[in-house]
Amino acid sequence: MLVRDIPSSSLPWLQSSDTVAEALQMMQDHHCGHLPVVEAGIYMGLVAEEDLLEHASVDTLQSILPLLAAPAITGEHHFLQALTLATEQQIEVVPVLGEEKDLVALLTLSSLLQELARFLGLQEGGGLLVLEKESNQYSFSEISKLVETNDAQITQLNTVNDLQTGVMQITLRINKPEISDIVATFQRYDYTVRFYAGEEQYTNQLRSNYDHLMHYLKI
Repeated sequence: MLVRDIPSSSLPWLQSSDTVAEALQMMQDHHCGHLPVVEAGIYMGLVAEEDLLEHASVDTLQSILPLLAAPAITGEHHFLQALTLATEQQIEVVPVLGEEKDLVALLTLSSLLQELARFLGLQEGGGLLVLEKESNQYSFSEISKLVETNDAQITQLNTVNDLQTGVMQITLRINKPEISDIVATFQRYDYTVRFYAGEEQYTNQLRSNYDHLMHYLKI
């Protein structure tokens, strides 16, 4: 998913001629801590509420433009790059620029996180499994094979490598919710299972038997 394919936020854009009081009011009205500042449609920088409070005595935003950072991205970037920018810069919105450095869209951190959830398939059914393995022992083919031996398939795989410890964390999305057998398989092959979530068949059956018993006792 490219940045250009994500709907733009309806948050307002500040003009360099706006006063600090007007900018603060806009942030309060829209419940946001960052807004872009434009001048003749050209992106000048991103102002934070803290910046405005610190320079409350100035007349207009024009006075503080040289102090503003100008994080931005283009519509041709992948949305993960926009999300990385937002988290690294600790900003609530990401300005999207056109070819002439003009501001064409504004993405919120919330919309990027929603896109991340869709990208990871978190709204789909199935199981979730987080493993750890020494980086030099990581093998995608082995992981895939161990899942497939349990009549399941990997629908999503993400890895994070810790350079200090040499341990790789592997997050798997599995296409079926009953993953207790898969967990046991990975444990037998010396994978550290940090987390898993699913809906086990035996748990459902136990719950069903319990409900039947409670219904019987009430009769």
